[in-house]
Amino acid sequence: MAVSIKSAREIELMRESCRILSEVHARLGEEIRPGISTWDIDALGEKLIRSYGCEPNFLNYNGYPASICVSVNDEVVHGIPKKEHILQEGDIVSLDAGLIYKGYHSDAARTYPVGRVSEEARELIEVTRQSFFEGIKYAKAGNHLYDISNAIDAYVSKFGYGIVRDLVGHGIGTHLHEDPQIPNFKQWRRGIKLQPGMTLAIEPMINMGSCYVEWLDDDWTVVTEDGSLSAHYENTVLITEGEPEILTLPDGVKG
Repeated sequence: MAVSIKSAREIELMRESCRILSEVHARLGEEIRPGISTWDIDALGEKLIRSYGCEPNFLNYNGYPASICVSVNDEVVHGIPKKEHILQEGDIVSLDAGLIYKGYHSDAARTYPVGRVSEEARELIEVTRQSFFEGIKYAKAGNHLYDISNAIDAYVSKFGYGIVRDLVGHGIGTHLHEDPQIPNFKQWRRGIKLQPGMTLAIEPMINMGSCYVEWLDDDWTVVTEDGSLSAHYENTVLITEGEPEILTLPDGVKG
């Protein structure tokens, strides 16, 4: 496994790529409401990304047909935006987005309530988000990669939710997906030792029901096998000499 260590110059480019993505996400989050189509969200996302002189890294990635993955309710990830898919009051929607700035990728995901949602749905969104922060308490040089995985699992398991196992986080840099793979569930080995300069996309995907998922016939959309709700939260993180830096949550930008 060859995990890239970013130079100071590369870190600056990653930082800017991620800062721009954080602004795109913040703007998209303001548009989440009943009555908007998932196609409209994607169109706005692509327009915003290109307005910064960047490219959407998801568009045509292995054939994916959109710039923003828009996944609703039981859709875990990789939902394909459609004009006829209109968000309804009480839905939850996950937006997974990334872009390329001067050859460097960024990647982040957020799950939003659509209007008023059930307490159960709101708790799922919040636990998924918090599990990321529980994990990155261990994203420090000298610790091991799977310390992050185990911390996410320990937190989520208290709530009885299913942690998706078929999809994991990843390294990121000049490619959208780099080594290492980062599971969100308990590992029995320690994994690689974390080093300053590593950039990681850490992304818990949590189901209200079981951990099992399946792919729809479009070969992209991943849904929960039992039809339960799913939430997704992701940031691109830099390992430093001290505390981790959440590159897609720069100061002053809400995530």
